[in-house]
Amino acid sequence: MLTPGPDHPITVEPARNRWRARFAGHVIADSDDVLILQEANLAPVVYFPRDDVAMEYMGRSDHVTHCPYKGDATYYTLRMESYVEDDVAWSYESPAEAVARINGRIAFYPDRVEVYEVDDAAVNPKHDREDDAAREDVDAVVQHTDSGAGTSQREHWEPNVEGPGGGLR
Repeated sequence: MLTPGPDHPITVEPARNRWRARFAGHVIADSDDVLILQEANLAPVVYFPRDDVAMEYMGRSDHVTHCPYKGDATYYTLRMESYVEDDVAWSYESPAEAVARINGRIAFYPDRVEVYEVDDAAVNPKHDREDDAAREDVDAVVQHTDSGAGTSQREHWEPNVEGPGGGLR
């Protein structure tokens, strides 16, 4: 296995934004955890976590290639509706140590699958605020809930429900 160096540099960096892959009008990958691999003077390659790819449309093919810098790549055929795209994506299941971060991730040929960057704020402008508000709501419930030991982390909330005979419970 060859090692990347000044004559053949390879970098693997996390993307700053969300990325998607679309095929036949359907989003088949959507992630804010992609890695961008830049190898020498080749075009950058976007690697999606397998959990963020609609693997139900992907079937492993018999095709395998070898890169002297990255290792053996396995390929996937995409089947969706009446479309079949052979060997449209690949993955390094046991990559070389220099690119170990791409292990098990999926990359697509961008001339066959549309791979594009997404501005998360444009897609969901309330994303961060909703997450923060939901997190605060859950934290409050947990802090005021009996853990089973007869106590809670904070004082119990004031009763706000009427009992069967009237009055607050």
